[in-house]
Amino acid sequence: MIYGAIVKSRIRQSFDQVNGHRWDELMGSIAPDVHHRFLGDHAIGGQRHDSATLRRWFERLARVLPNLQLTINDIWVKGPPWNTTVVVQWDGAATRIDGGAYIQHAVHLITLRWGKIVALDVFEDSQAVARALRAQADAGLEEAIAPPIES
Repeated sequence: MIYGAIVKSRIRQSFDQVNGHRWDELMGSIAPDVHHRFLGDHAIGGQRHDSATLRRWFERLARVLPNLQLTINDIWVKGPPWNTTVVVQWDGAATRIDGGAYIQHAVHLITLRWGKIVALDVFEDSQAVARALRAQADAGLEEAIAPPIES
């Protein structure tokens, strides 16, 4: 029970770090050989298999949706410290360059081993992501339609 509370606190901290674009702090909680999967065929889709590439992905995310804010609605934690599964249900919102809204309702499935994120699967409306990125590109942000960053 105490372990679950600690994990929830660390996950909330990680989401705050994403919201604040504090990549150095965030990357301290991620294993070097992390597996990150973001569904969809767009600039932030694809898979990454190492923390250096994942950092580049987070940096891109901040450039293509610079004011994105993630709000955690609930967190579930199961398992021991050597194999912990975390489910995070969250909402995201951003204002696009053209003034339009980007709204997202999504789930992260996270695997932790001894406090480090070793796997992160993101399940969100990939069509909403693609539409938002297309709108950003149409407003002049070319990176929003760049090929995915993958490893």
